[in-house]
Amino acid sequence: MKLSCQNSNPVRDHARRDVTTAIRAVPPKRSEASCTQTCKLVFAALTLLVFAMPAWPQAMSKGILSPPASVRPPYLENVGIEQRLDAQVPPELAFTDDAGRRVRLGDYFAKKPLILNLVYYKCPMLCGEALAGLSGAMKMIKFDVGNEFEVVTVSFNPKETTADAAAKKAEFIRRYGRPGAAGGWHFLTGSAESINALTKAVGFQYQYDAARNQYAHATAIMVLTPKGRISRYFYGVDFPPKDLRMGLVEASQGKIGNAVDQVLLYCYHYDPATGKYGAIVSNMLKLGGGLTILLLGGLLLVLFRLERIAPRRAWDDPKSGQSGLKHTGYVR
Repeated sequence: MKLSCQNSNPVRDHARRDVTTAIRAVPPKRSEASCTQTCKLVFAALTLLVFAMPAWPQAMSKGILSPPASVRPPYLENVGIEQRLDAQVPPELAFTDDAGRRVRLGDYFAKKPLILNLVYYKCPMLCGEALAGLSGAMKMIKFDVGNEFEVVTVSFNPKETTADAAAKKAEFIRRYGRPGAAGGWHFLTGSAESINALTKAVGFQYQYDAARNQYAHATAIMVLTPKGRISRYFYGVDFPPKDLRMGLVEASQGKIGNAVDQVLLYCYHYDPATGKYGAIVSNMLKLGGGLTILLLGGLLLVLFRLERIAPRRAWDDPKSGQSGLKHTGYVR
């Protein structure tokens, strides 16, 4: 009776039943071949997902969120700047200056290089920034408007008037702040025929947006030679003073500037693609080598001259009757 009670312990029997149930719940062990096949399928699915992820946003946005990179929005189809380097700006084109006088572009072609920029005076955005950038860059160089070079600003909006040009001139002459600038910075308006001929000659392309009553356009300034040929284009609304100075010196064919400017033009080259000047490493190395040779040659010449004019010591002069060292009287 005692043995029967020990063998039928209810707590132990319940624990055994729980363990047996848990063991039976474990799924049977799969074969090695089955596991390998499953891993291959998972790897293939992950690979397809990785390669499909980059194409998913393109497929979603194609034709919906953005056009292809080569397609411009409708209001920018005819906007841009096509470089016409060395092209002649037509001197016979007639305009009206800020004082109401009838002028021709050829009236400004003389002995000085020119800066030409195309804006419209009531532009709410880029044109004012471009004029401010040009004024700031001109303040950073030592050349004075009206003395070493001149500026011609032309409105490409044929509806703008002489009063608009005069108001814009007064604003930016005041910003520039140098005496004599009013006689060298000209603000012009003109007819649609003259404007179209000028913009076509310099490669300036713009488009009128009737819905916004504004013009879509790019921004750039053009540096002209004294005879009115296009020498350089500088893009944007912020013009580096170094590039502007070198562009004016180059357009003047050495008539303005100094020897340092000529050296800089030898070491820097204008890149039409970027509209900036970049360093020419080979020319800089040549210039550095030449300066090194000149310095060494000058040093050797100075040393030779010093040796020739230096006095000889008395004990080395055969005419003095002494040679060698004097006896000191010291007896060992």
